[in-house]
Amino acid sequence: MEKIIAACGIVCSECPAYIATLNDDQEMRKKTAEDWSKAFGVTLNPEDICCDGCMEEGETYFAHCFECEIRKCVQEKGILNCAHCEDYACEKVEGLFKTAPQAKEELDAIRKTL
Repeated sequence: MEKIIAACGIVCSECPAYIATLNDDQEMRKKTAEDWSKAFGVTLNPEDICCDGCMEEGETYFAHCFECEIRKCVQEKGILNCAHCEDYACEKVEGLFKTAPQAKEELDAIRKTL
């Protein structure tokens, strides 16, 4: 599977919401909804676990993607992800790195190739 990187550096192609959508895996949706509800203190249902990758064209995104400030910023700037931004790493993405340090590793690796 091709590696798909979200605006923020999260690897979509390794994300359970993306994988569950790709494979139409109801059990994975259920488990992910339970896990993320506990981890993030929200209520998610299996039908909420549906995503084709936040930077893909279409309307199948995880609910947070519609309100994600990082995604909006990347789209407004017309870049692939935060690694391509002249303001990297801004406050928006730095906040995410506290809970998703692997996103920083991905973006830093991309920046080294630019």
